[in-house]
Amino acid sequence: MADLRSRVRVAALYAGGFLGPFGGAVTASVLPEVGGDFGVSAGTAAATLTGYLVPFALLMLVSGTLGERWGARRTVRAAYVVYVLASVVCAVAWSFPVLMGGRAVQGAANAFTTPLLLAAIAAVTPKARLGRALGVFASMQAAGQTSAPLLGGLAAEASWRWAFVGAAVVAGVLAVVGLPADPPRDTARPRLRSAWRPRTRRLAAVGFVGWGCLGGVSFLVALRLGDAFGLGAGQRGLVLTGFGLVGIGTARLTGWAIDRFGARRCALSGAAVGGVLLVGVGLVPSVVAVGALWAVAGAFSQAVIVGLNALVLSSDDANRGGAVSVVQSWRFLGGAASPVAFVPLYHLDPASAFLVPAGLVLAVPPVLLLGRRRPAPR
Repeated sequence: MADLRSRVRVAALYAGGFLGPFGGAVTASVLPEVGGDFGVSAGTAAATLTGYLVPFALLMLVSGTLGERWGARRTVRAAYVVYVLASVVCAVAWSFPVLMGGRAVQGAANAFTTPLLLAAIAAVTPKARLGRALGVFASMQAAGQTSAPLLGGLAAEASWRWAFVGAAVVAGVLAVVGLPADPPRDTARPRLRSAWRPRTRRLAAVGFVGWGCLGGVSFLVALRLGDAFGLGAGQRGLVLTGFGLVGIGTARLTGWAIDRFGARRCALSGAAVGGVLLVGVGLVPSVVAVGALWAVAGAFSQAVIVGLNALVLSSDDANRGGAVSVVQSWRFLGGAASPVAFVPLYHLDPASAFLVPAGLVLAVPPVLLLGRRRPAPR
């Protein structure tokens, strides 16, 4: 019975990877319905996406370290409980500001689950299989983000509020199941600055550029599909989904490659190939080719992110939860900064809007990952 309970808790680590991205994107396909209920425009309703992402990304700058201080098991369980309450508030929201408040609390709660789940996976996984374990977690995250618009849209056939009810039920189950016990720690409680070592800062910068210039430029692809090929919203969404589907399908293979060839090499290869594919997405004259290249880019984007997580979590640092939290935070901040940086460039010159992020993702990771390869101090 104890062994079964332990297996269920390990499975819950991966299920938690699905919940966070699902909660973040669940309103993406139901913005007109949300706006209609509260008498606001769909554009205003889009703030429900930003309202989740901003506290999520900013709090992850410190949430991993705080969770290591308080104990990962207790922190994650409390975060799930808060997530349940916030989801209920979203489901019964009687005004748009109340919905926005619930979304912000959802994002804040998720900031205290994602990095600690990753650290917990590293704690229960042999180093020789860490890449595969992180690949499975990444596939669950991709599945959550890819399926959220579809499931949210299906729920909206009755009411968009049911999507939040479903999220609350899943979070409640995960809170009951809990995590494996916290690993023993011989050191003092980690300080916030211990998560900001030079090595971690370099990996965070790679995450900022890697995600902001690959996974974070889906809006550019959508703009080109509409402007250059005349695709409607549904057709654009179908093409964009290929990125996530291929990422899901290849995440385990990516993890195996990391275990076999090394996390640094896979992250660099993912950035190099992803940058070349992005050039093709921005320049090729065939919509079929654009869709195919963008789908394949999903696999190499995963290689960058999973490789960075493996580099952080395979270290012997006492505050691995805090370090991976910082890297994940900068990854999502890169995604948030991408529209601000590249939409104006797209309006000036569509081709340059793809060439500039491609150039960044080709140039920055090698400089940061190969420039200083001294081991981090212990």
